[in-house]
Amino acid sequence: MTVPPGRRERKKAATRQKIADTALQLFLERGYDAVGIREVAAEADVAVTTLFSHFASKEALVFEQDENFEQRLTQAVTGRAPHEPLIPALRRETRALVRHCSRDGAAPIWRMIDESPALRQYEESMKLRHAQSLATAIAADLGLPRATTACRTIAKFVVDAHSLAREAADPEAAVDEIFLMIEAAWEAARPSRTSTPKRTEAGPVATAT
Repeated sequence: MTVPPGRRERKKAATRQKIADTALQLFLERGYDAVGIREVAAEADVAVTTLFSHFASKEALVFEQDENFEQRLTQAVTGRAPHEPLIPALRRETRALVRHCSRDGAAPIWRMIDESPALRQYEESMKLRHAQSLATAIAADLGLPRATTACRTIAKFVVDAHSLAREAADPEAAVDEIFLMIEAAWEAARPSRTSTPKRTEAGPVATAT
């Protein structure tokens, strides 16, 4: 059973969200480059040290769901039901993430990111980290070395699918289209398990007697 967060955790989360919301509002109103960290802290009514205790950089203020998205991708692998295929589980989570990122009001945020070299660079490093974490989770789920090429490749495809789909006219339909190709690639290149699996994509594991 999940334990609800305590008062301290709720207060910390509320402060983090307030800082992120304040920063985004200032960035959209005045331009990303025109707003400094001290201005964000002052507007959010927190100390600069408090801001940096929640966000490691100015760029991180724009991508405040970064860690949550990374965890959701890896959880789609590690938390899926027994015998649930890997690719459909990742497709379902990617659809949910794309739905969040293409919601009403998101377009100005993505325009701001596209127009800022610093934000584009941060986004690329973030995507690389997400792909590395996802590849590690996939490899561990299959009992394979973390550097297995097929796991790293599929993880990168999944992370890139999010970026491609959110730019489409119908993001969720684009996710489905992209994942048809991802699933075909995975079926063609899926490596064999090197240890006793904790789940199987084809059904229960047969035990020799």
